Amino acid sequence: MKVPFIHGPHDLRLCEVEMPRAGPRDVVLRVAATGVCGSDLGALAMGGVSGPRPEPTPLGHELSGTVIEAGAEVSSVVVGDRVILNPLINLIGNGGPEGGFAERLLVRDVAGSPQSLLKLPGSISFELGALVEPLAVGAHAATRLGAKPGDKVAIFGGGPIGLATLIALRHRGVEDVVVLEPSAFRRERALRLGARDVVDPLATPPAEALIALHGSVAVFRSQAPQTTHYLEASGAPLLPEIVAMARLEATICVASVQKKPVSLNFQSILAKELTITGTLAYPSELGEVIGMLRDGAFDPEPMISHRFAADEVMAAFETAQQADRSAKVLVRYE
Repeated sequence: MKVPFIHGPHDLRLCEVEMPRAGPRDVVLRVAATGVCGSDLGALAMGGVSGPRPEPTPLGHELSGTVIEAGAEVSSVVVGDRVILNPLINLIGNGGPEGGFAERLLVRDVAGSPQSLLKLPGSISFELGALVEPLAVGAHAATRLGAKPGDKVAIFGGGPIGLATLIALRHRGVEDVVVLEPSAFRRERALRLGARDVVDPLATPPAEALIALHGSVAVFRSQAPQTTHYLEASGAPLLPEIVAMARLEATICVASVQKKPVSLNFQSILAKELTITGTLAYPSELGEVIGMLRDGAFDPEPMISHRFAADEVMAAFETAQQADRSAKVLVRYE
């Protein structure tokens, strides 16, 4: 089978590899769908998950599939089970030897780490199953942000993680969520997923737009948006601007990879008693998201902007890099 590997910065190639076989503690999946993650694109730009390395790097960790082979010591799943992957257990597509953009995927030592595979109910399609991982990232970001019904939220960035956090917030009863995103394509997706409003931050200064939508409140000798919670999910150097515009006791959560060090005004953070926190991965949210999808509590379908066949994986990566006209890009293997 042909599998994409990173060979250096911006150098992605399809390589022929043998079909995997399961050892007594392993599982082999027939992959159904795999999503292109922003971290995949970041790794491609750097030449590896944390930069160039001697051996080629496989990609792909947002996936669903079917168990087609299970070792004799595996008891948590059986052949025929529909599953999603917790890729952080054995670093699939995150620096380990396997990547999920493949027809068949070896998941090592499921006998010792049964939590590496979670069963996917039959009522959930494989495509939505491939969204469980990014949706869990958004659910954890919503938890770290701490917004509750009645709060006023601004999400900077309408990419997959910004949209996933929007879904989680709306599911938890937070209605007043504004998404600030320069791409009209992504702004339209945010509206379909329940944003109260969207803003083009290149056309209207964010503080001005949020005052118009959320109202204003006096902060020392000036006016600030009444926005109570901010999520930075764009990766742009916006944190100093968010700190400057924030009201007293606002919360700022960073969900994006900041590519360069950021200088913040800690006198302002101190005087306003701001809370600044980060979010990463999903300590417990994968199962929660599966439950929400099973119950039909929300429909994340608008997150998916493009679908490609298995032999179009290179085109899928090219499309995913066009942030102004894509959201979640899926590769389908069946």
